[in-house]
Formats: sequence, C-alpha cells, structure tokens
Amino acid sequence: MVCKGHCIQQCKYLSYPPYFKPVNEKQLQRFSNRYPAIIDLAEKAKRRIPKVAWEYLSSGTGDEHLLQRNNTAFQSINFLPQFCKGELTAKTETELFGRTYSAPIGIAPVGLTGLMWPRVEHFLANTANRIKIPYCLSTVATETPETVGSYVGKMGWFQLYPPKDKALRNSLLKRAKASGFHTLVVTADVPMASRRERSKRAGLAVPPRITPKLIWQGITHPIWGYETLLHGLPRLRTVEQYTNNTDMKFVSGFVGNRLGGTLDWDYCQELKESWKGPVVIKGILHPDDAEKAVAIGLDGIYVSNHGARQFNGAITAIEALPKIVKVVKGQVPILFDSGIRNGLDAMRALYLGADFVLAGRPFIYGVAALGNLGGDYVAHILIDDLKNNMVQLGVETVAELRKAIVT
Repeated sequence: MVCKGHCIQQCKYLSYPPYFKPVNEKQLQRFSNRYPAIIDLAEKAKRRIPKVAWEYLSSGTGDEHLLQRNNTAFQSINFLPQFCKGELTAKTETELFGRTYSAPIGIAPVGLTGLMWPRVEHFLANTANRIKIPYCLSTVATETPETVGSYVGKMGWFQLYPPKDKALRNSLLKRAKASGFHTLVVTADVPMASRRERSKRAGLAVPPRITPKLIWQGITHPIWGYETLLHGLPRLRTVEQYTNNTDMKFVSGFVGNRLGGTLDWDYCQELKESWKGPVVIKGILHPDDAEKAVAIGLDGIYVSNHGARQFNGAITAIEALPKIVKVVKGQVPILFDSGIRNGLDAMRALYLGADFVLAGRPFIYGVAALGNLGGDYVAHILIDDLKNNMVQLGVETVAELRKAIVT
C-alpha cells in the first residue's frame, strides 16, 4: 500500500522509525575512509538515484557556465598561514538572530527534495536538531511544515516563495510559525521559472509520470525505487491543501500561477510586519538591494545566486559578497550560499564577511548516498573541515580569521 502523505511520524507504511539514529563513531570512521569529501558522496548519490533525479539536483541553467564558476571562484582566495602558535582549537559556535548554533553552517532550502530521496526533509531536520545547525524548509519541498517541525525542534527556518494573494501568504506563515519555524527566508531571485535545459533533456516532468523509462530507472536503482514505492511519488504537500486536489500536475500549475513573480519592497515590509520574527531576504547580489533591505528593516541579507539555477548570466555569489558587506556595514547579519562544497569554501566566505553560510546540494548528496545517516555525515565533513582549515591557517575564531592575510 502506498502512503497517502497525511501521516506525521508513526505511519505504519513508512520504512523509517520515528527517531533517526545519529552516525556512531564506527560508522563515522568507515565513512571517512570511503567518502572523505562531498564529491565522493555525490558520486555515490549519482549511482543510487535515477538520472532524472540526479539531473534535477545537479543541473544549472543555460550552458551552466555559472554553475562551474560558483565552484571555481573560491579558488582565487588564498591565505598566507602563520605557524608556531602552540596548540590551537577552532571555535565555531555562532550566535545568529538571538540563537546559538554549533557552527556558522546551515542546511539551505531545496525544492522537490523527495524526488532525490523520500523523506529527505525529515532526515535533514533531524540532523539539524541533533547537531544544532539550522534547517531551512522550502515552500516547494515534498513534506509539510507540520511534519518537518516535529523533527527540527528549535532549528527550523522557513523559506517562502511569496504568494500573490495575502490569504495564501498568511496561511503559509501561520502554519510555519505554528510548526515551530522561527526565521523566515523570503526568496527574491525567482522572478519567473528558469529554463533548466539539462533537467528537461533528462525527461523531468512535474508531476513525475509513470512511464516505462521511469519504471526502468526504478528497477535499476532498487533502493530508491523501493523507498519511493513505500512513500509514493514526490508531491508538493505544503501547497496541495490549497488546491483541494492532490494531483501533482494540478498542484504544480497552482504553484506556477500563484507563487512568486510579484515581490517588491512593499511586500517585503508587509512580511516583516506579519511574521513577528527575523526576516531574511534571499538571492541578493546587488549592493543597492542590500541597502534597501536594511533600510526597510529586514533582519538579514542572504547573498546567493540560487545555486546557478536561475540566471546563467549573473556573477558568482562569492564575487558579490565583499561589496554587499561593504554597504551593509555590520547593520544586519549576512548569510551566504552557492558553491559551498567543503569547510575551506565556508572559511573563505566567512573571511570575506559572511556571518553564516548554508549548503543545499551537499546535504542532498549525503542522504541520497547514505540514507538517514547522510545528513549527519555531511555536517561532520563541513564542520570538521572548517575547523581543520582554521587551525591550518593559524586562527581559532572567525574574528581572527578576518585579520588573516590573503594573497
């Protein structure tokens, strides 16, 4: 029997227990030897999930030049380390919006996540709660705020694709707040859907169609196929309740017509007044936009180019970061994503002035590769690598890091 998606934690049709055990030391050692870097998890994930899911996750748009540059632009930032400082211990505990996190690293929002692995949102929410890093749930994820909130505890952020009508917007905000999500991230950099040609070439359709090709991909990726059969094909469960229809084609049409495309500064001010908590604007690359966001009272600037999935002609986020830091002048925290693949990337963004970094694809790679253990292991890779590189450089804190010499 296929789950209808109305359950929270105890549904007998799901193959996972309500509590997901953390990675133990023995597993951690084994994973560290077999998958020492995010790229190793990505390679395993690519083998375990169907091509259509992999192409959706890993693709950009256009000729994907920006996707490549997002990763390579970090390499131009090189440090001059100092030694003979005795024993050093990197300190990564970070305060943001009045809350304390174990590291300045969080889990970025990703849409249609259940296509890559069923219940990935629940796994990552549980990782965030256990490790004490934030998890940002997308409006177009495949699990609801109500179910994810029961796993994420006090680590939940909610990413909003801004609805055109206020009733829908207010309902989404109310549900997220009631489910325990405390920080709102409004996405600005999706004025319309991008083309994402590689996903289309792979045969991605929304909703995913039961075709001979998909059936074959399920057979040739048996674990993914089995878990998908148990949980059902991915659905946009958060928004489907507003359509009175669980048909994914109908729901995706609703999303395309009713979410996004009309965001302006007045809307952002209304969100700030409605949410009664920290509101962050995501997708900022232009310094003038950052200045305006601060001027109207938003609580954070999230520098991102949407993982190179929206506008192939944009600059990289790491190139945009210094100018935004300069105009913001410490008035509000600056968050960063797009291209983070290891702790050194995170350190580079922190050096340039980011207060917090987030990663999306790496955490999905981890779950697709290792199931419910993947989120914990990716967090371990990123945080451990950040600490390692801080010590290699000769610093113990982010404040010291920002005084380092860069060539």
